[in-house]
Amino acid sequence: MENVLLTVLLILALLLIGVVLLQRSEGGGLLSGGGSMSARGAANALTKLTWLFGVGFMATSLALTIIASQNSGSGSILDTVGDAPAESSDAPALPALPEGDLLPPTTGDAPASPPPAE
Repeated sequence: MENVLLTVLLILALLLIGVVLLQRSEGGGLLSGGGSMSARGAANALTKLTWLFGVGFMATSLALTIIASQNSGSGSILDTVGDAPAESSDAPALPALPEGDLLPPTTGDAPASPPPAE
């Protein structure tokens, strides 16, 4: 059921985007080039389609929310915070690093004089 509603929601979203892009704005829209419908008739039809697709989009979104809340568990994720297992001493130990590989150089490792400047 969720997949059907998601598909309907996607189709409604694409139709809503298309109808909104076709509407006439103050600077002219995609329909400003002409057509068989009058400008007033096209505006009314597109306005009604926008409302229809918008109401369908909202109804589908609400239905998906209701279905998702019914399918979820009754508890909160915060209820499981205290149930987390504590770290045990069974954890594998980190490998030992060789002595001196990650240590800064000592004074005996430093060059005797600075390199010549070019």
